[in-house]
Amino acid sequence: MWIVLLPWDLASAQQLEKESAPLPEAPKSATAQTKGFFTRWADFYRQDWRGTAASSPAPPTALPRRGLPSPLDSPPFPNSDWSYGGSPVIGEPDTNSYPLMTAINQARSRTKIYGWIDPTLNFSTSAHSNAPEANDNYSNRFELNQLVVYAERLPDSVQRDHIDWGYHLSALYGTDYRFTTAKGYFSGQLLNDHREYGFDPALEYVDIYIPQVAQGMNVRLGRFISIPGIEAQLAPNNYIFSHSLLYAIDPFTDTGLLATVKLNDQWLVQAGITAGHDVALWTPDAKPSATACVSYTTRSVNDNLYICANGINDGKYAYNNLQQYDATWYHKFSKTWHMATETWYMYERDVPAVAGNIQPETGANAAYCGTGERRCTAPEYAAVNFLQKELSPHDFLSFRSDFLDDKKGQRTGYATRYSENTIMWCHWIGTTVQLRPELRFERALDKKVYDDGRHHNQLTVASDLIFHF
Repeated sequence: MWIVLLPWDLASAQQLEKESAPLPEAPKSATAQTKGFFTRWADFYRQDWRGTAASSPAPPTALPRRGLPSPLDSPPFPNSDWSYGGSPVIGEPDTNSYPLMTAINQARSRTKIYGWIDPTLNFSTSAHSNAPEANDNYSNRFELNQLVVYAERLPDSVQRDHIDWGYHLSALYGTDYRFTTAKGYFSGQLLNDHREYGFDPALEYVDIYIPQVAQGMNVRLGRFISIPGIEAQLAPNNYIFSHSLLYAIDPFTDTGLLATVKLNDQWLVQAGITAGHDVALWTPDAKPSATACVSYTTRSVNDNLYICANGINDGKYAYNNLQQYDATWYHKFSKTWHMATETWYMYERDVPAVAGNIQPETGANAAYCGTGERRCTAPEYAAVNFLQKELSPHDFLSFRSDFLDDKKGQRTGYATRYSENTIMWCHWIGTTVQLRPELRFERALDKKVYDDGRHHNQLTVASDLIFHF
């Protein structure tokens, strides 16, 4: 585990970005500073779970939100805004406080340290492996999926007067490190040693906010989550504990430069250059790759369309050198009902054939090419829909339907079509503990895939518990 010592500089609260989970204002009292660190920490949870935490007003220097109103309630949902990656939500102030920061300094600093622990349990009809399911890859197990610590300073993207800056450092430990591993970042734990548990510095970047460009531009430099899509690898930022098949095989992180420009309240554009997907700049697999996205939100905030071309280069076979074209549509039916739909098409060229004599990359699959082909293009396409119903400020239901066609088997190891359906209930205890039980059924339509090729179908009953600190 890394320990980062950082200066505490007092300033206005900042915007909550995509990789952060929303939490309430810290309770403050005249006697708070006379209490010890652990007493203040315990008091936060005691008041939060009892519902007696008094929300204090935003600091007098904080500016109100700039732009359209947030469409969702968070909690119970993971985000209050329709998501886009690679940037804070431009124009959104960060008024969140976290239990640990409240104990340290009453949440008065712009630099914040926080995180969560995420133990999980699953029961499966498969005895050996749940793959290609994620994140409960190991069947019939209790395990620690994630222990995550964040240190971040968010740029003030509400004000229009001066250039501001921020940064984010992270440490992730657990079985989920396999889903964020990028070649060159301690990747030997997985690619060479095949460890069940490991460490990954999943997100390490700096943000520069430039208010003079349109209605604000954020420039991000470093390693960040691959930007398209509904789901994210960090547990609190997902509707459902397990991931869709669509998400389980697409890119996870990118390293490079990304500019996000808010043209007006409804239009946002992004452009960047990275080293390609899931590789560090210093690896032989790295190559200049372009990313471009556009996001449009209706004035009613009931609809959002987010389209991306992600990691585009010559497409020749290398470690996770996926050429991804992604589209996401969010729609709000009413105050308590909304849905999120995503579809993508991906491919790699010149992928070694399973029956050929060309050795594939370590940690990557070969493709089921045509007879006599030594290499071939390996495409896949997928679609997923999430439907959500808010039951109360502490509860929501989510139903997910998912379809994947891994046409040459290069992503999952089997050339087949898949379907998946999951229903989940999310319950919050206060605003610091989440319980997410789910029931999931999936099927490989063309051949036996599950439990290491033994079955067409797989049924899992699972849950995680996210404890925020």
